[in-house]
Amino acid sequence: MEHDAEMASPISSDMVTAADDWAARDDFEDSPAESHAHPPAGAGAAAAVTEDEAREEAPPAPPSEDANGIESTLQSLELQPSDAPHNRVQIEAEERNRKRHLNVVFIGHVDAGKSTAGGQILFLSGQVDDRTIQKYEKEAKDKSRESWYMAYIMDTNEEERAKGKTVEVGRAHFETETTRFTILDAPGHKSYVPNMISGASQADIGVLVISARKGEFETGYERGGQTREHVLLAKTLGVSKLIVVINKMDDPTVGWSKERYDEIEGKMTPFLKSSGYNVKKDVQFLPISGLLGSNMKTRLDKSICSWWNGPCLFELMDCIEVPLRDPKGPVRLPIMDKYKDMGTVVMGKIESGTISEGDNLVIMPNKANVKVISVYCDEDKVRSASPGENVRVKLSGIEEEDIAAGFVLSNIGNPVGAVSEFNAQLQILELLDNAIFTAGYKAVLHIHSVVEECEIVELIEEIDLKKKKESDPKKRKPKKKPLFVKNGAVVVCRIQLGRFTLRTEGKTIAVGKVVAVPPTGISTFKA
Repeated sequence: MEHDAEMASPISSDMVTAADDWAARDDFEDSPAESHAHPPAGAGAAAAVTEDEAREEAPPAPPSEDANGIESTLQSLELQPSDAPHNRVQIEAEERNRKRHLNVVFIGHVDAGKSTAGGQILFLSGQVDDRTIQKYEKEAKDKSRESWYMAYIMDTNEEERAKGKTVEVGRAHFETETTRFTILDAPGHKSYVPNMISGASQADIGVLVISARKGEFETGYERGGQTREHVLLAKTLGVSKLIVVINKMDDPTVGWSKERYDEIEGKMTPFLKSSGYNVKKDVQFLPISGLLGSNMKTRLDKSICSWWNGPCLFELMDCIEVPLRDPKGPVRLPIMDKYKDMGTVVMGKIESGTISEGDNLVIMPNKANVKVISVYCDEDKVRSASPGENVRVKLSGIEEEDIAAGFVLSNIGNPVGAVSEFNAQLQILELLDNAIFTAGYKAVLHIHSVVEECEIVELIEEIDLKKKKESDPKKRKPKKKPLFVKNGAVVVCRIQLGRFTLRTEGKTIAVGKVVAVPPTGISTFKA
């Protein structure tokens, strides 16, 4: 699925300092936002209790048939805590919470094999049984698409299976010994980039899938290919760690060729650097076959590929380090979806803080006070959820129709601010033919789960990244405001909130971050 932009971490109102940070290429390392998903059918899993266990756990029979004795026994049973240690659902939930949780988004050009790789991961981790795989193999064969059967695990609707293209962001879960993963399978087709933005804004790490098949890598990498756009969007949306898997190495046109692998790595490395990634620290390359599962859960056999001595995909994902989140910070949960289920339920990713049962919170910008009735991670009910978790939160005090995607659940004492305009630093990627980026330019703004029309009110300053930083920003001479800017320019302009992406007529034309907002309590710069 694709998706739009994402919320930024706390931002400085000093635009000049922010511009310097951009030049240092450290400014695109913030954490991502949220995306869309459909409400799951189940609310939780119940633990089964055997007959013998039931006898063991049953209370002793009352010593007499005396009515007072029976009443006394019943009262003592009522006083027993419902969350006793033997409660299996509770124990399982607490065990899960001891593992770290990571959201991983699969991105890349259409037909690179993202859904197939995601499906193979679920099969190898035991989330899908052999009988289901056989069913998908038969279904794919009936459609004369034998190689698509693994993708059917992630692509669940008929449109996606018929066309072989992911449309919505697929979501699935699997675990290793140390980590719980949520897979986000983003669409690769350029028509569904907004869905890809929605998926990437929820992610902690990214897996960029590249096809090694002759001609397919070149199509995705050349101008207009989604490999380039997905990398830029992922970096903008806070995906700071990237695993580049070179897929389809088993293809007859490749044959696990080291020369082909080195060619693709050699072309991608400078592009990743120019996109803001520190390739030595934040990017890892490895060859795989998503269809066969080679080099995914276990390392490659030397009989298949004699030159590869590195780790497999599961190893890399398990040991990858991501920036720590603050569980004691202010609560920030941008809402990506909502529905009714014996109350009002909101869905989203916790960006900051911890949400617990019984918490009193506020939904912004409509300032509605709400109370947390229950919290669910995946399908399990939990007492609390920490930053990075994709959760469903049941609330009281508000109706479902009073909530919109993009609203933010936050602390009552420290709510997220609401403004109607802000200053932002943009990097212009590619404007439409004959377009001029100037005051009055209209586009669509993507911020976490919000998609809003916007207008550029004013160009404030064009930034020259080639010039060295001035040690004392106060000594800088004020620059003349530009009338317009071209492709490749970095400009501070006035527009609306978060880390975001500007798109128009199906193209991503700029990516950026907020550098200044109006004073607290004021929605515009001109009060």
